[in-house]
Amino acid sequence: LGLKCHYVFQEKFGAGEPSEEMIQVMYDAIPYDSYDRVIAVGGGAIMDLCKLLGCKRPDTVHNLYFKRFPVVHEKDVIAIPTTCGTGSECTNISVAIVKDEKDGVLTGGETKLGLVSDDIIPNKVCLIPELLKTLPYKPFACSAIDALVHATESFLSPHRKTMTSELFSEKAMDVILKGFKLIDEKGQDARFEYMDQFVTASFYAGIAFLKAGCGPVHGMSFPLGGTYHVPHGESNYMLFGAIMDYYDEHKPDGEIMKFKELVAKILGCEVKDAIPEMNALLQRILPLRPLRDCGFTEADFKAFPLSVEANQQRLMTNAYYPFDLESEEAIYRKCY
Repeated sequence: LGLKCHYVFQEKFGAGEPSEEMIQVMYDAIPYDSYDRVIAVGGGAIMDLCKLLGCKRPDTVHNLYFKRFPVVHEKDVIAIPTTCGTGSECTNISVAIVKDEKDGVLTGGETKLGLVSDDIIPNKVCLIPELLKTLPYKPFACSAIDALVHATESFLSPHRKTMTSELFSEKAMDVILKGFKLIDEKGQDARFEYMDQFVTASFYAGIAFLKAGCGPVHGMSFPLGGTYHVPHGESNYMLFGAIMDYYDEHKPDGEIMKFKELVAKILGCEVKDAIPEMNALLQRILPLRPLRDCGFTEADFKAFPLSVEANQQRLMTNAYYPFDLESEEAIYRKCY
């Protein structure tokens, strides 16, 4: 386009999802006074990094994520997503792999944390479905399942759910599950004719969880991503079905019943079969890997719940039905 812009690629700073080290290298490579605005083109990692570029520089990245440095928006961010999952283009969260700590002391491990502030919401969003045409099938499937998780967790939010979030989460779930049915019937390439719907549904799901928040699927998957570097959408998927079963077992007559009625209508099944049928559909879209395939160990059954309780209360307190160390361990064992 001949635009007078500085072009920067994430790979210059490191591979994979954002981390303390990657963010610091990015800060060092891009002087704060060298740009006036940020145009973010990419997936969730790009969105999360560019949100930080729009804010005042912290003394350390670690202090920023552990809320010891204020988040101050200072430069415009224009978000153009190239995946259909994170919804990060419209949310107030930037996630990174950080050095884990307990009571202010580093533990020697790593975990994922979300930096939450309305000051990091992008100023503008542009959805361009054509940018997703080259997205390989597995990243596409992980992204779309991630969006489904966002929509579901916001729909089941017990404290922050609003009329707005419910409308957007219902629409996102409807569009995504219908898209998965199309792929199930016609094959993987059928996604291309539905890509505009998928990217829009991801945006809707982002609005829903901006309003109502996510929950334990994210809270319990963050240590998995932080420790074993499992991509975000896939780590959510690994726990999603088991947590939905847990909800249905312990509180079947609340909002989960309304959720099952919506899913049953979309999938054309009995209400009682909605969650098993949804899980079976997702399995056909993308075979589910057990935790053991990622390197999960016996020690993690105790360590991960402790990390979740220490660092992920923002998400765990938004559970449809409460968790404790014992129930969290049981979920990990079920998914092992």
